[in-house]
Amino acid sequence: MENLQASAPVYKALTIAGSDSGGGAGIQADLKTFSALGAYGASVITALTAQNTLGVQGIYEVSPEFVYQQIESVMCDIGTDAAKTGMLFNAAVIEAVSQALRRFGPQKLVVDPVMYAKSGHALLLPEAVSAMCEKIMPLAYLVTPNIPEAEALAGMKIENEPDIHEAARRIKGLGARNVLIKGGHLAGETSPDFLFEDESFKVLEAPRLPTKNSHGTGCTLSAAITALLARNFSLGDAVTGAKEYLTGALAAAPTIGAGHSPVAHFYRLQETIFNRNI
Repeated sequence: MENLQASAPVYKALTIAGSDSGGGAGIQADLKTFSALGAYGASVITALTAQNTLGVQGIYEVSPEFVYQQIESVMCDIGTDAAKTGMLFNAAVIEAVSQALRRFGPQKLVVDPVMYAKSGHALLLPEAVSAMCEKIMPLAYLVTPNIPEAEALAGMKIENEPDIHEAARRIKGLGARNVLIKGGHLAGETSPDFLFEDESFKVLEAPRLPTKNSHGTGCTLSAAITALLARNFSLGDAVTGAKEYLTGALAAAPTIGAGHSPVAHFYRLQETIFNRNI
């Protein structure tokens, strides 16, 4: 076995999100993505879910005090080059996370405003949306809502690209520095995402893949962006690289359950792993 170079840089990424017992989304998807893209991953668990490819069967809340303590433990020792939030679930946890992030940073915070699971189960209580807007959005270097999440944050209906532009401006008005609205819910042969950076829009296109194995796509995309930001990629390059990674992970996604199976987070390693002797 080759010796690892002790001088190789260690890029660190932190995820603050819920646990998915099925392994396809949340903390599990984030840590897989960080590893696949060259970042050391640390984690803070905000809630536990009993979850599989068919949906969410239950949620167990983690106390706000313990969420704060987890962030404190990581940041006082390991630190991070970039971080992301996912499932925050309720206003009390949002308050604890915002207090910790204001105390410890980091500067590069990706906010995935997770509101619903693939099955439609609520992962953010409706009364917590205003807390998300007031407490978390002003800390965000990038926020990555899908269309329904963007509608909730912007307080408007989105039906076309001009609506997406207006929603992005409204979300930026909440304090987020940059906005990426994911267009997977739009109709069409492609799956466009819309990046609003420095008062300009960029459309990132990718083919729409005919697969139901798409569990955890939002978590995976935001985690990929976070990992690349931790590695000092520019925002534009991080978003572009993350979308390319996700497209490949979707194309290679295996069927592992009876519902929406997760994407293949390590698809770039699969050929190497399965074609060599360990």
